Amino acid sequence: MSHNHGAPETHRTRLAIAFGITAAILLAEVVGAVLTGSLALLVDAGHMLTDTGGLLMALVAASLTLRAPTSRYTWGFRRAEVLAATAQAGILLAVGVYALVEGIRRLVEPAEVASGGLLIFGVVGLVGNLASMAVLNAGRSANLNLRAAFLEVTVDALGSVAVIVSAIVIAITGWTGADAIAGMLIAAFIVPRSLLLLRETSHVLLEAAPRGLDLDKVREHILRVPHVVSVHDLHASQIATGLPTLSAHVVIAESCFYDGHASRMLDELQACVAGHFDVSVEHSTFQLEPAGRNLHEGAAHD
Repeated sequence: MSHNHGAPETHRTRLAIAFGITAAILLAEVVGAVLTGSLALLVDAGHMLTDTGGLLMALVAASLTLRAPTSRYTWGFRRAEVLAATAQAGILLAVGVYALVEGIRRLVEPAEVASGGLLIFGVVGLVGNLASMAVLNAGRSANLNLRAAFLEVTVDALGSVAVIVSAIVIAITGWTGADAIAGMLIAAFIVPRSLLLLRETSHVLLEAAPRGLDLDKVREHILRVPHVVSVHDLHASQIATGLPTLSAHVVIAESCFYDGHASRMLDELQACVAGHFDVSVEHSTFQLEPAGRNLHEGAAHD
């Protein structure tokens, strides 16, 4: 099978470097959380655990998307990036909710926190997270997978800042509630961004029309093409980042099937959806029909 839907830019090397850095920080923060008893460091370590897993998923997904389409997987594994991003966002959301609940509990029941060790591990985490951000920054808008990975290390960096601040506050004032507040602030940043990413990936998985592609306007443009009578069963979805698709049944004048004009109309229709809208649809499929053909089909819709 020789379908080529365009080789995606995966940035596997960037993801591999970020994964190595994050895994190293995770080990350091687990040790730090045990030694200091810090909630903020524990939450950040838990978050780092999900990030390490998330970056591993992102790395695997980036490799899968390079596989060529087959007769069974006709789009290849391009949607692996969306699945990985959805899983990462879901895990991040769970960590954020846990941090909020545990933070409230610790405000009510304060725990002992070793501020000196907390500060050291916070600085180590921040340096590592900034390094990961620098590695991923150039490719962060390439696809949903990279966006999710960059979001994770950005949240990690902010979490490290919160850990450092709480350590300083505890050292100066002795108020261990600062640690719980820091954990809750990390959660306040995680939760809304995770929900936004989940909404976007769900939009793709539910095969909603690509953002920026107004199907009412698409229909209007198609109807303006000479000899087009009507349009039905108009569908549009997005397989993966940069891969929107569209299909439609187009009723045309019956004479077009006899004078050879039908083949030229296919070119006109494909050029129409590829060049007139904010989202360029390069992969479009049109079924040309004579009037009355829909009476022999199953249930159709506009």
